[in-house]
Amino acid sequence: MIPHAGSQDPHFEAALRELELPALSRLLGLLAPLPDDVGGHAGDGDDQAPLTPHELYLARRRGIADDRPPIAAWQVRDAGQAPGDAAWALLTPVHFAVGTDGVTAMDPSTLDLTESESRAFFDALTASLFPAGEGWRGAWLSTAAWAVAHESLDGLEAASIDRVLNRGVETWMPQARRLRTLLNEMQMLLHDHPLNQARESRGLRPLNAVWISGCGRDRGTALPADLNVDERLRAPMLAGDLYAWSEAWKALDHGPVAQALRLAQDGAPLALTLSGERLARTWERRAPGGWQRLKERFAPTHVAVATALEAL
Repeated sequence: MIPHAGSQDPHFEAALRELELPALSRLLGLLAPLPDDVGGHAGDGDDQAPLTPHELYLARRRGIADDRPPIAAWQVRDAGQAPGDAAWALLTPVHFAVGTDGVTAMDPSTLDLTESESRAFFDALTASLFPAGEGWRGAWLSTAAWAVAHESLDGLEAASIDRVLNRGVETWMPQARRLRTLLNEMQMLLHDHPLNQARESRGLRPLNAVWISGCGRDRGTALPADLNVDERLRAPMLAGDLYAWSEAWKALDHGPVAQALRLAQDGAPLALTLSGERLARTWERRAPGGWQRLKERFAPTHVAVATALEAL
């Protein structure tokens, strides 16, 4: 499964014209698309849906059919902590940059947070806004991911951090008053906080906002053991660096995609899922008969990669 394989970026089409992915082209020629795409609220290719198609696809593989999977609780579990029956929310530390066109959420990597800084910021937030005495739980997951739990978070809809980064935040602000209140309270606490004052004195960006997403109680099953998710396109795509994205695609084509192609040519059953901003589409290989394998060897089919990726 390859997330961020396509984009609605206005420069995406030009990048595709220069992108050659021979292994992917040949592989898609051996596979057949499945009829059920994943995307939007009803598989309709909605690039304004709160969750990305690949997040919805992975939720389906966990047995969750609705559009509010508990992504925060899953990340807590993946970090080796027990989510229990609590309603969790994922907190992503970011920098809100104010410009003439509005407010843009900058990637957490641009903050260059150390582990000690990240833990100190998280401790400051939990002490003031998420106290255990009021029923809150907290879990530090990584420098760029934290989580909190409270009954009031259950069932609240929020846009994925992948929808927000390097974009105007106004479009993606949560509708739930509870989440908007928490966003504002965290911004106010971080404004001129001594931790940020120390960062700015060193010429670093302040951590002036925290995005909330992935609300819900732990449910569903583990992902299939044979599902491989390759995330290498995420960072360049979210940064809007289409050159780096193209180079990452070429590395994928020479590596995992070429390996999948060899398996498919040997007749092994496999599936490939590509996800963009609108859709996650799956192609599947079924064991071919002798005549089909002979035909594939001497008259191979190639699929236009640009057409396949633009549809995502």
